[in-house]
This record gives sequence, C-alpha cells and structure tokens, in this order.
Amino acid sequence: MEQWATWTTIGIISGPGGVPTVERGTISGELTVHTTWVDGRADITVQYVGAQDWFTFPESPVAVADEPAAREAHQQAVERVKQGARGQAD
Repeated sequence: MEQWATWTTIGIISGPGGVPTVERGTISGELTVHTTWVDGRADITVQYVGAQDWFTFPESPVAVADEPAAREAHQQAVERVKQGARGQAD
C-alpha cells in the first residue's frame, strides 16, 4: 500500500542571500515551499509566490521513514528559506 502526504507553506519571505535551488541558482523574495512525501521519499521544492515554475532544494529528495519525519523535513526547509543562504553552513 502506497503512503503519501503533502504540505505547502505560502508567503515566506526569504532571509539574506535567498535560498539555493538546483535549476535556478539562488532565489529570494516571497516564496512558497512544497513537500510531497511518497513511500519514504520527500521531494522538496520552492517557487516564487504566484509563479508556475517550481525549483528543487539541493538536498531533495530526502529519505524519510514516515509521515512525521517528512513533515519535519518540510518545516526544516521552511526555516532554511526564512534564514536565507548567508545563515547556512557550507
């Protein structure tokens, strides 16, 4: 049986330096974070609020064992956006 869940957080203002993405490089401004968890894999993406294109977080997909861990991965991504790239360790 397939297990899945999804979370979306809208209207996050990125911190200094924005947030890195795989496809676009760094983006900043008012952003949306979306996570889809299916059978132990969380795919985390970000977009400009109101835009159509989604961009992948560099660490995505994330291997997570269960729905609560996937929810936590989503919340960590939201916090990374709020913090911005300058506050993250290399």
